[in-house]
Amino acid sequence: MKKTWHVWVVGILTLFWNSVGAFDYLMTATKNDSYMANFSAEQLEFFYGFPKWADAAWACGVWFSVLGSLLLLFGSRHALWAFVVSFIGMNVTTSYSYILAETSMINVAGPEALAFSAVIFVVAILLIWYARRMKQVGVLC
Repeated sequence: MKKTWHVWVVGILTLFWNSVGAFDYLMTATKNDSYMANFSAEQLEFFYGFPKWADAAWACGVWFSVLGSLLLLFGSRHALWAFVVSFIGMNVTTSYSYILAETSMINVAGPEALAFSAVIFVVAILLIWYARRMKQVGVLC
């Protein structure tokens, strides 16, 4: 089946959305001075104190979401699995940030951080649903 117009729209918009998350991860992981200057000392300590497993989950969350958007644009059925892996990574990172960390993300970044995490969660669920639907109707092969 031929790709429909909305696959292009969803693919491009989500590639932009997911690339912002990947950029944030990359700047944090490389401790980019100009980018990290926007954060308080407490926030820097929080982000730089991530255990390796939580950092790996964060990396999977952002990079598999970018991959999922690219695969969606290429019409690949594997976009679904990339979004699922991203969702799992996001859930592990979120669990660490809000539940397992010595200091919760809410204490470091405020309730707005929880609201933003909820938006990311909803977008991830919608991407999984969309990719699954497009696979079912034969748009993704």
